[in-house]
This record gives sequence, C-alpha cells and structure tokens, in this order.
Amino acid sequence: TSKTGKHGHAKAHIVATDIFTGKKYEDLCPSSHNLDVPFVKRMEYQLLSADPDTCEVSLLTESGETKDDLNLPTMVNVGEPTPDDKKVVEEILKAVDDGKEIIVIVQSACGEEKIIQAKISDPK
Repeated sequence: TSKTGKHGHAKAHIVATDIFTGKKYEDLCPSSHNLDVPFVKRMEYQLLSADPDTCEVSLLTESGETKDDLNLPTMVNVGEPTPDDKKVVEEILKAVDDGKEIIVIVQSACGEEKIIQAKISDPK
C-alpha cells in the first residue's frame, strides 16, 4: 500500500501470477475499492485415455461418468505451454504406454480447467 496522494486515496499494489499460464500481472488500485477474488478448485480424476496426436484426454469422475472436455496441458489457447506442462504431458504419455494407473489433478477457476499434475501407480 502507499500513502494518500494528490487525489486522496491510498493505493494497493497487487502482484499476481496466472495459475494457468504462469504469466505475472500487476495492478494498482485504490485501497477503498473492492476486488473480485477467484475461487480455485482442485479435483482428482482417473485417466482413462490420452491421445498424443489430438491432445484429448478421457477422465473418469467419482460418480462413474466420463469427462471428455479436457486436453493435455500442452494444448493451450493463449501463449506457450510452460516447462511444467510439458513435464506433466511426458509423464502421462509414458505411463499410458507402460499401462500404469494414472490419477490427474485438475485445477479450475474463472471458467477454465487444466490438468496440473499426475499421480502414477502400478495397476492393482
């Protein structure tokens, strides 16, 4: 925060990192104003299949239904995939080839969803 200026409002300097792209954002707002705060949700799903050509994945929800509206993290709409995205995709594709059981962690906020991590184990 900063002291009141010529126009009488103390300012708050906010620095944030986009949880989907890793891009850094800055904003300077009067401290008397309200700001929206995103609600971030993390869910775990079992991976049924992952297509390296189309980047499409099929996930199994807790209720037993399939979720087919997500892609591998390297398929991005804005900017470039992060090094972490590439690492997660390599882990997923290698585990699929090896026939391992994969649980993916999906982070969602502001109407966007993205696979951010994979837990790999041997099938039971």
